[in-house]
Amino acid sequence: MGLLPPLRMRLPVALLRATVLELAVLAAHMIVYPSGLIPERRASRPAPAGAAPPGSPGSLEPPESPGAAHGHPDTPDPAETHGSAAPPSLPARSPRHPPAVLLHGFVDNRSVFVLLRRSLARQDGRPVESLNYSPLTCDIRAAAELLGRHVEEICARTGRPRVDIVGHSLGGLIARYYVQRLGGDGRVRTLVTLGTPHTGTRFAPLASAHPIVRQMRPGSAVIEELGLPAPGCRTRFVSFWSDLDQIMVPLETARLEHPDLMVRNVRVSGIGHLALPVHPAVAAGIREALEMSGAEAESPGAVSVA
Repeated sequence: MGLLPPLRMRLPVALLRATVLELAVLAAHMIVYPSGLIPERRASRPAPAGAAPPGSPGSLEPPESPGAAHGHPDTPDPAETHGSAAPPSLPARSPRHPPAVLLHGFVDNRSVFVLLRRSLARQDGRPVESLNYSPLTCDIRAAAELLGRHVEEICARTGRPRVDIVGHSLGGLIARYYVQRLGGDGRVRTLVTLGTPHTGTRFAPLASAHPIVRQMRPGSAVIEELGLPAPGCRTRFVSFWSDLDQIMVPLETARLEHPDLMVRNVRVSGIGHLALPVHPAVAAGIREALEMSGAEAESPGAVSVA
C-alpha cells in the first residue's frame, strides 16, 4: 500500500511538468511569432532540363496546377524568416533527401518550425520550406488545394519529383486531405503528422463557431471523407501522438488508423501539444522517420522525453 501514493502522483507530476513546458513554449513562441509573418526571400536556381516551369520570376505565388481552385482569397504565403537570420537558399549539390515542407497548425504561422527547420536542414543539406496559410482560411479542402499548388511549385523549382511533408495539428489534416483526396500521393513521399486530430477532437466546444474548427470535429464531412477507402495510396504516414496532449480529445484521435494506408504511429511521452514541433527528441524522431522505408516505416514506435 505504501507504493500507491507515488503511483498516483506520477501522472499529475508528469502533467505538471508538461504544462510548465507548454507555457514556456507558448511564451517563447509569442516572441518569434511576428517574424513568421514576414515573407521569405528565396535564392532560386534554374530547374534541370525537363522540369516543369516555375512561377513567374520574383513572385511568391505558385503556378496554378490542373484542377486547383481559382480565385480563392486564402492563398498561403510560402515563407519563413526568423529575426535577422540569412534567408535560406537551395543547396548547390543535389541532396539525397527530397525537399521537406512544413505546415503549421490553426492560427499559427511558420515561426513554430524555427528549430525543426534547422534540424531537418542539417540532414544531408535537405531543402526545407515552411508554408503559411491564411488565418482566415475556413475550409480544409481549399487549403489542401493551395498546398498542392505550392508542392508543384517546389518540385518545379528544385527539380525533385517528390517532397516530404511535416504537419502540426491542423497542418497535418490539410496535408492528409491533399494526399488522400486530391492525388497528392504522387508528390508526397512521406507525411509526418504531429498532434493531428485524425478522427476529430472535441476540445474547446465554444470554438466551433469557426468553420474550420467544425471540420476538425468527430463526424464532420471532412473527417468522414478521410475515412473513405484509399486503395493504392503511395505516401507513407508517420503519426506522432502525445499521451499528455490536452488539445486531442480523446488522446487517441492523434493516432492514424486506416486499412489502406502505410502508417507508423509513434507515441510521445512527457510533453504536450505545443512542444511537439519544437522538442529536440521529437525532431530526432522525425529525422529518423524520414530515413525509414518499407516494413520498418510501418512498425509502431515510441519517443520518451519525460
